[in-house]
Amino acid sequence: MTEVTEVTKVALGLRRLLSETLMPLDPLESLRLALNPRSIAIVGASENPNKIGGRPIAFLSRFGFKGPVYPINPTRETVQGHRSYPSLAALPTTPDLAVIAVPGEMAVQAVDDCAAIGVRIAIVMASGFGETNNPHAHALERTMVQRARSVGMRLVGPNSQGLANFGNGAVPNFSTMFLDTPAQDGPVGIISQSGAMSVIPYGLLRGRGIGVRYAHATGNDADITACELATVVVEDPELKLLLLYLEGLPDPWHLAQAAKIARERHLPIIVLKAGRSLAGQAAAQSHTGALATEDRIVDAFLEDHGIWRAHGISDLIESAELYLKGWKPQGRRLVAISNSGAVCVLTADAASDAGMPLEPLTDQTQTALRKILPGFATTRNPVDITAALLSNSRLFSDILPVIASDPAADAFLVGIAVAGTGYDVEAFARDTAAFAQNTGKPLVAAASQPAIAAQFKAQGIAVFPTEGQAIRSLSQFLAHDERLRLARSADLPVPQAREAEAEAEAEVQSTGVLRHEAASLALLADAGVAVVPHVLCQDEIAARAAFDALGGTPVVVKGCSARVAHKSELGLVRVGVTDAQGVVKAFHEVIANATRAGIVLDGVIVARLVKGSRELMIGAHRDPIFGPVLLVGDGGRNVEVMPDLAMILAPFTVERIERALRRLRVAALFNGVRGDAPMDIAAFCRNAAAVGALISDRSAGVQSLDLNPVMVGESGAGCVAVDAVVYIDERKMS
Repeated sequence: MTEVTEVTKVALGLRRLLSETLMPLDPLESLRLALNPRSIAIVGASENPNKIGGRPIAFLSRFGFKGPVYPINPTRETVQGHRSYPSLAALPTTPDLAVIAVPGEMAVQAVDDCAAIGVRIAIVMASGFGETNNPHAHALERTMVQRARSVGMRLVGPNSQGLANFGNGAVPNFSTMFLDTPAQDGPVGIISQSGAMSVIPYGLLRGRGIGVRYAHATGNDADITACELATVVVEDPELKLLLLYLEGLPDPWHLAQAAKIARERHLPIIVLKAGRSLAGQAAAQSHTGALATEDRIVDAFLEDHGIWRAHGISDLIESAELYLKGWKPQGRRLVAISNSGAVCVLTADAASDAGMPLEPLTDQTQTALRKILPGFATTRNPVDITAALLSNSRLFSDILPVIASDPAADAFLVGIAVAGTGYDVEAFARDTAAFAQNTGKPLVAAASQPAIAAQFKAQGIAVFPTEGQAIRSLSQFLAHDERLRLARSADLPVPQAREAEAEAEAEVQSTGVLRHEAASLALLADAGVAVVPHVLCQDEIAARAAFDALGGTPVVVKGCSARVAHKSELGLVRVGVTDAQGVVKAFHEVIANATRAGIVLDGVIVARLVKGSRELMIGAHRDPIFGPVLLVGDGGRNVEVMPDLAMILAPFTVERIERALRRLRVAALFNGVRGDAPMDIAAFCRNAAAVGALISDRSAGVQSLDLNPVMVGESGAGCVAVDAVVYIDERKMS
């Protein structure tokens, strides 16, 4: 049985209720008003700019918001120079956006008041709702959302730090970061479920001199989620990079929609995903359910949609500058140039780790370099120009044009190990910048001395303290560009929210029941999956006849029960039985072992013993958030302790399956090693695609299945599943 927490049921039930609520207004228009409101009201407005109810008013003035600001405070005539009003009902006009900075049930009442006058969107800054363990607080949050949605009003929060658009001064936010780190409009957007993580990247980017347009914190995501807000943020034509911090991903369809729009605009998205979403609480009991963790599924989903996943704050922001250069990479081959042999060696090591080959320069290029560089310099790749740079400051400007056209040069690293007095660093930086401009190819520099780095930065070059950091950032940028191009060519469909919600609700309501192996194999065979020839036997006469019917070849004898998924540990399997008498003996041994274990068998399977070049596995299950999920990878006994697996989300085409399979460690064996024949990977991929079609067919009722091992033969020999575990919706059981 699939275990699902009450939190899962409540969350999914709420999403279903919200999807059914009539919304007379275009929800996207309401979201756009969140970014570009014409007027803003602040409920709980304070004269003190250091209080939550006062900071948004101060920020709206500080950052140049042009529209009317309406403080709501019944005890004051003015607040921070703005006329104050005793209530929302007393306003001269309906504001586009309201900030609710009052606590608890007062916030719920304020939402009602906003709804009553037709406010389109409200930011609820009050905390103490769904982020707590208090059932009453959860109920208040649901009530707040339901009342807002019933009239077409949208909510950000509760527990939201607020939104910030530095492009138009709409900064209804209370973060102190914007006081300590001066704002500058720029090409980067940040959306975060966490208030802190909406401003930590902001501060780090500003420290690097990068302007930030958006710094939005959506809080509890009770209504508008970070992913839904992203669907309108990506429409901004001035944006060149979007950073997201997510602690859960209950609405992947919104992120898929945002990614689709972003791909069309060539706008990269980087996600820092922390924590676990509701999907992680609903894993099936099969191996696949255990292996298909929410985190693995998120990785597959992000890759499919061209989104890069950061694994920490440094990953989120260190490469940001590279995304803003407008480069259009053509490959990953790196040429490195330095005045230090040690830096050249370290660069080669870092590039090897990052999968960025340093191919030798052509003979023609090396001949030209030898005419410029001293005889003790290295001209292959990396190019070590040595300390000769101290005596000839023209070396950079002389060799860079020679290297520019070499076919090994997709990207460049310039490493300045040591420079300063006696070196014309300004000329080095100027020549490097001109070279980068002329080639249009990605170029990074490594310089540990701050004064040296500053001169390269002044020329618009991305500079890192070490060659390792430079290579990692450059590698991420190039790999992300490759992922974006692949996602654009695949053009995957965006799942519809209503369909996804209905599927999720159905999954948490149904119960998975194990089918016995013979029934599982029959189900798979009907779906077009090649399975091992076998016979389900009820007595020794049938077992003997099965051996003859299977050709008298070695067979496997194993107990068949809908109560046991994995049988070897219980002594219910006999392998390599070679004659009819042995089959009868194995039949009785299996029956006896089952009786001792208290297991009632549905029969005993006699199956042909199949050997192949390799044991692989195919698994599938229905995730309550992401829908059908397919796993392929190395099989056998060690699949759980040493997994080598690829996760695939729909659509499950043969091409997508093979592409995923070829990225595994075991893929090195597929074409044959040391005289072995190539494997029939095409047959395996066809079988996996058939499994994908089965798990995608909701009428079949399959919730989870494992095929392990799947015996893969030599090229042209095909492959067959020899063992199967299938959990099926009990409502589909006959």
